[in-house]
Amino acid sequence: MNTKKATVVTDGQGRTLRAGAFRPGRMHDQTAVRTEGTADLFTQFPDVRAKVDAGYRGLAKEFPDQVQAPPLKPKKDAPPEEVAAWDQARHRQSSERICVEHANAEHKQWRTLQRYLGRREDFDETYTAIAVLVSDRAAER
Repeated sequence: MNTKKATVVTDGQGRTLRAGAFRPGRMHDQTAVRTEGTADLFTQFPDVRAKVDAGYRGLAKEFPDQVQAPPLKPKKDAPPEEVAAWDQARHRQSSERICVEHANAEHKQWRTLQRYLGRREDFDETYTAIAVLVSDRAAER
């Protein structure tokens, strides 16, 4: 009931490009991206590429040339070489996405977001303000 999430878009260097698609914590990531209209941007801009986490796997299926999600985990009875290949592919994709995870963590380093105690109605504006400050600071580096 009280949890809220934000969808954060960063560039390859981990600089925040957009923080939005705020939604209740119970709403699935992909649902938020669709209702916000972010998914439509892949149709409008076919040259855009994205690396996403497992919550956006359906988006990766819909736009396979543009969106890259982590590989599916092999079944329990999969041969060891298949498990090893999966682990290697998962690690490679995770390493490529680390800048995004660092950007998300940088927002949450601000005390205001560590344990947000304000009104839910104000969360979106507060998060956006912090994302702008983080983005401006990253641009100076």
